[in-house]
Amino acid sequence: MGEHKQRMLRGELYKDSDPELVAERRRAQSLCDEFNRTAPDETARREQVLRELLGKLGEGSWIMPRFQCDYGYLIEIGANSFLNYDAILLDCAPITIGDDVSIGPRCQLLTALHPMTDHEARRQRWESAAPIAIGDNVWFGGGVIVCPGVTVGANTVVGAGSVVTRDLPDAVFAAGNPARVIRAL
Repeated sequence: MGEHKQRMLRGELYKDSDPELVAERRRAQSLCDEFNRTAPDETARREQVLRELLGKLGEGSWIMPRFQCDYGYLIEIGANSFLNYDAILLDCAPITIGDDVSIGPRCQLLTALHPMTDHEARRQRWESAAPIAIGDNVWFGGGVIVCPGVTVGANTVVGAGSVVTRDLPDAVFAAGNPARVIRAL
């Protein structure tokens, strides 16, 4: 394993132009393209491709095309979870999705970070990443964006179009930009 991949996995600054990381992203893109080209009745083929792509796909879970990710192997999805159309999971750090999770269409789980105050490092394309964790029985409405380093507690519902920039506790309804807790559930 090369230096930049090690740095990425430790959450440190790394360059995504590293040949090893480029090759891994191309592999994931090829598998995503293969998955996205399947016909609606090719459920067994879809599952086979997802099992090759993802770090874990729980029993009874499924994803609707189009699906996009960076690496795939850093994504773990629990049992009986569902990702609707056009999900984007940028998995430069681990993305863990619990059991019985429902993710609406066009949701984005984004682990990548770029230097904010070090303009030269950003210009030189250094980046880092922070993991995302989604608890059991969470529901995201359509178009939810989850930012790097966020944990969403079990049994939480996030309203459509929300941008989740901070951790959310268990069993709440949150919405807005940035998402805030509206009420307990």
